[in-house]
Amino acid sequence: MKKAILATKVGMTQIFAENGELVPVTVLQAGPCVVTQVKTEETDGYNAVQVGFSDIREKLVNKPVKGQFDKAGVAVKRYLREFRFDNASDYNVKDEIKADIFAVGDKVDATAVSKGKGFQGAVKRYGQHRGPMKHGSKFHRHQGSNGSATTPGRVFKGKGMPGHMGSVQRTVENLEVVKVDAENNLLLVKGSVPGPKKSLVTIKETVKAAR
Repeated sequence: MKKAILATKVGMTQIFAENGELVPVTVLQAGPCVVTQVKTEETDGYNAVQVGFSDIREKLVNKPVKGQFDKAGVAVKRYLREFRFDNASDYNVKDEIKADIFAVGDKVDATAVSKGKGFQGAVKRYGQHRGPMKHGSKFHRHQGSNGSATTPGRVFKGKGMPGHMGSVQRTVENLEVVKVDAENNLLLVKGSVPGPKKSLVTIKETVKAAR
């Protein structure tokens, strides 16, 4: 991997392509990310670049984290993440990674924590079919039979039942970069990205699997 950046989700909109096609896009505030540490095989056993993103006040970080930024000579950031770049040696501390690292037509993977929806029933959580809605059915949005009679006499693991929904890390792969606004550090990618507005999104280039 040679391209990656941290971003925050601005929201969704739509734009017109050159051929007049209407394209739904997610707007991402991508970077700038500041390199705080460069790791190499000689010093750390692997190649990686540690980056910070989104300015915050110093009082909002603890002393060990602040020490990392002080050592790099970089202002404290809200997020500190690491990317395993193949070309990590090309970067230096204090270098900035901006939205223009990507170009129109690039394929990227977007990773974020999905929206939390709390405790939900099986109909909403798994899309199971509801029961009759007529008066007196007493079975509207229940998940149905839990499974078995005497044998095997238990509910199998994995059965769709009510429970906590959302608030888990999800990755959407192979999204196309539709537009890059280098001046304002904005990326527009085709389709939807997990998470609510203002949430942290990790954008990485899609690495094609070897066949």
